[in-house]
This record gives sequence, structure tokens and C-alpha cells, in this order.
Amino acid sequence: MDEPRYGPWGMVTPAFWHGAAAEPPTTAPAHPEPLRIRLTAIPALVAAERPGDAAALAEEIDRELTAAGEHTMEVVDVREVRGYLAHLLGDHSTAVGWYLHAVRLRAGIQGPAHPDTVQAARRAYSLWRAVPASDARRLGAELLAAVSDIHGPEATVTRRTRERLAALSSE
Repeated sequence: MDEPRYGPWGMVTPAFWHGAAAEPPTTAPAHPEPLRIRLTAIPALVAAERPGDAAALAEEIDRELTAAGEHTMEVVDVREVRGYLAHLLGDHSTAVGWYLHAVRLRAGIQGPAHPDTVQAARRAYSLWRAVPASDARRLGAELLAAVSDIHGPEATVTRRTRERLAALSSE
């Protein structure tokens, strides 16, 4: 008598080998092939000096991903890309807003102490540092509030934001 075979997915049945699922999947794969191809088109569009087209594509991908639910890592990544593209287009307010939104989503999904959340906060801070001083003063308060809420008032990113804001205020 043949022994049943078990894998990390459970018992291997004839349906497994023939591709017949007992029930259709309830969610789409995280990265369907067309999505991957479209995502790789974004840096190509930027390299071709077409950041507006890249931003439009990122917005379209964001809408599609969000339809399945906002609290996924794919949505977080696309929204951070949208922030970067907004920065390239000179829309600093939107850029910082997207980066902060991504940090907040990461904190909710992965937790505030997760290394990816910490790195996202650093990216938001770095992006903010590249914003012209006139916009940086206004956007810095929002950044300070967000990183303080997520990482605490004594976190490195919070302290550096507070110091940079003080320096901007004295200019």
C-alpha cells in the first residue's frame, strides 16, 4: 500500500498534480506576472525622463492593489514609490505625505520596531531633508508628529527631525 505524501502544503492528492483545485483561490496572487512587469516599467519610465508617466502607472497599480485591501506590503511599497515620483516631479508636500503614509502603514502591519518600519522612517526623513527650506519648515511639523507617534519622542529619527526643524526655524 502506498503511503500518503505530505508536504508543507498538506497531503498531496491527484488534484494537486493535475492542477484541479477543490475550491477556487479566494485571493489573487501577491504579484501576478503582469503586475511585476508593470512595476518594472516604473524605473524604466523614470530613466527615460518620463516621471509623469511613471507616476500615472504607479497610481493605476495602487488603485488595483487597494481594491484587494489597503493593508498589504505591496500597497505600502507602491505608495512609497508614488512618494518618490512626486518628489521627482517637485511636489514635495505630496511626496512627504506618501512617505509618511507608508511609514504609518508599515507600523500598523509590521510594528513600529520592525527594521523595515525604521528604515521607512529614515527614508521619509531623508526625503524631507531634500525638500527646499520653504517647504521643509511646513512639512517638518507633520514628519515630527508622525515619527514621534510611531517611534517615540527620543528615537534617533525623532531627535534628528526636531534638531533639523530647530535649525530651519533659526534661518
